[in-house]
Amino acid sequence: MNKQQLIDAVVASTGDTKAATGAAIDAILATVTRAVTVGDTVQLVGFGSFSTGQRAARTGRNPSTGAEIQIAGAKTVKFTAGKAFKDAVNA
Repeated sequence: MNKQQLIDAVVASTGDTKAATGAAIDAILATVTRAVTVGDTVQLVGFGSFSTGQRAARTGRNPSTGAEIQIAGAKTVKFTAGKAFKDAVNA
């Protein structure tokens, strides 16, 4: 499902306009992005939580030459599914 299909599905459920629904989804995504960017955790009970993690620096290997390269550490985004979401997927 892409963003437009998501908007269409929400419009079918709520009866709101596509423009208003698209704006609401954009606002939700922007808010979650801002919160996680500054290090906050966003918890949606029953759905899941978004948070940041840390990936350590490590040594990798160039597949074409075999030479070792240093891969820098990085922040990552983690999503942990909530119990209700997991149960729905596994039902």
